[in-house]
Amino acid sequence: MAPRRALITGITGQDGSYLAEFLLSKGYEVHGLVRRASTFNRGRIDHLFTDAHHHTPPIFLHYGDMGDSSSLTRVLAASKPDEIYNLAAQSHVGVSFDTPEYTGDVTGLGTVRLLEALRTSGLCAKFYQASSSELFGKVSSPMQNETTPFYPRSPYGCAKAFAFYLTHNYRESYGMFAVNGILFNHESPRRGENFVTRKITLSLARILAGTQDCLYLGNLEAKRDWGYAKEYVEGMWSMLQQPEPEDYVLATGTTSSVREFLELCLEEAGIPYVREGEGKKELYRHQQTKRVIVAVDPFYFRPAEVDVLLGDPSKANEKLGWKAKTTLRELAAIMMNADREKLTHAGTLGGSVKL
Repeated sequence: MAPRRALITGITGQDGSYLAEFLLSKGYEVHGLVRRASTFNRGRIDHLFTDAHHHTPPIFLHYGDMGDSSSLTRVLAASKPDEIYNLAAQSHVGVSFDTPEYTGDVTGLGTVRLLEALRTSGLCAKFYQASSSELFGKVSSPMQNETTPFYPRSPYGCAKAFAFYLTHNYRESYGMFAVNGILFNHESPRRGENFVTRKITLSLARILAGTQDCLYLGNLEAKRDWGYAKEYVEGMWSMLQQPEPEDYVLATGTTSSVREFLELCLEEAGIPYVREGEGKKELYRHQQTKRVIVAVDPFYFRPAEVDVLLGDPSKANEKLGWKAKTTLRELAAIMMNADREKLTHAGTLGGSVKL
């Protein structure tokens, strides 16, 4: 019997790499969409090829772009997937304010191009759309679930709302098995370096290594529902194994501030600290040396802030049997230790560092 085939857009990203690993472990033939670039950005999936002899069936990469309909049509014809996971996007909320048109094109219209390519292909593939808790934005209820109204507060959130409704539309108009996974923040050592959790862990590792002086952050009071990305990709897969297509929220059901995550990482890194000042003048100093190690910088505040996000994963718990397992403290430890180890292997982290 031939293995099931999956196509992952955004396979070189955090979620795409974990999903590829997971599907290979399930015996899938995995196909990934990658953009042509002058530099390779495949560090997150390189090991899948190094370890390829352990995997049967294999993994294939196809050049294409979410802005190019013809390439999407060609990749679908070449891969003939049973399942499609659309994870590709310009996914940074802050950057979306600087590149709103590009974000709308790739994150929003890119989904239309892929859905339309699927509809006209004659394939019966199930379709997963990576939706986001940024859809909720200025929240109207303490916890957000599948029926909470949307109020996006960024070009990224608006583009994701467009893609969300288009996925619904194709499901209802054409009878496609198309679902939205509304995932709240999910982090890992593979998170992009400009996302706040990874920025914190990598910067603290560099401060310990003596290669960075200070970590600059924006709104420390912003609260998010943070989980472990490796667990969330299993939820994505589960959505496509259900008898009927439905949308699901994946979240931990707890919310924590940027400050809380920062302080957990400082503790994990063994950096004793004292806090000084308030608001935009707040500082963290090393308790003994008094050196400033963390400072608030208004540059990192966004034009419109999302203050609190807290997901209600009840439906996913009940219908998918999916539940987040990793606590924020455990996640901070996983990420902090991974970045320290990464710098150690790179030869930049010695023994004791004078802060």
